[in-house]
Amino acid sequence: MTLSLRDFFAIERRGRIFFFSVVATLCLSHHVGAQDPKWKESEVKGDTLYNKEDYKGALKFYNKAIEMSGLKEKEEYRMVYKRAVCHFTIAEYKEALADLDIFVKEYPDVPQEKLMRAFIYRELGDNEKQLINLEAAMEFQSPSADMLKWRGLLYLQKSEFRKAKKDILLAREFQDDPEVETYLGLIYYNLQQSDSAFVSLNKSIELDATYVPAYLYAGSISLENGDYNLSIQYLNLALRLDPKNKEALFYKGAALIELKRTDEGCRCLNKAFYAGMDDAGDYLKEYCYEIDD
Repeated sequence: MTLSLRDFFAIERRGRIFFFSVVATLCLSHHVGAQDPKWKESEVKGDTLYNKEDYKGALKFYNKAIEMSGLKEKEEYRMVYKRAVCHFTIAEYKEALADLDIFVKEYPDVPQEKLMRAFIYRELGDNEKQLINLEAAMEFQSPSADMLKWRGLLYLQKSEFRKAKKDILLAREFQDDPEVETYLGLIYYNLQQSDSAFVSLNKSIELDATYVPAYLYAGSISLENGDYNLSIQYLNLALRLDPKNKEALFYKGAALIELKRTDEGCRCLNKAFYAGMDDAGDYLKEYCYEIDD
């Protein structure tokens, strides 16, 4: 039974750290002066709570400041942006997008606004809008390694492998890391360059011997190539790092089945299935035992 390559890891949660670093320039605190309008005090209170990561508390003061200001001056739209950040952080994505729609009318060329939209659509699982907004942001500023990796992954998910390769190779010029090399491995494999794929995956492991995705993809690619013993070697290393990893258990079980080591394979597949790997059920039904639907 031929296995398809699965996408079982995504951009790491450090993306949130990247997000807050790029929006910081629009979220600076302001001190209240004697000549400042009355709404300014509420904005500063919101900024104080924002800096303390009390986003719900900050929202109350930003709402008050926006209501008091009436958004009569362009500068006041900065508060709408900060309110959008708060909504995003507490997973109120519809409200965040609504605020960005207001903000962009006065600031159409601010890359941070487009980046925030991309992050929101990432959380919503909308890859198409994610890519549109990320590309728009990159038109207004030089791309960073994180942005290139992000766009490269989106291209990879769309099977636009040559575009993905271009972005990931450029990201590697900024900073080589296990994630970059693993993405490259997947790209090369999908471009029918299996040898180059393993060079990148092994480089990923050299850079960080604890980076589990590199072992998983090397194991799954070896399985698809029919090199079952090599697949098991990679997957055993993955399981040494993460003994309950359901993907590693699934692929190892499949490789063992192909090697006619059925009892061992069924044990692995059973563990994978009960860990939530539904695809293992088909193997279990065919090679091990019946599972009631």
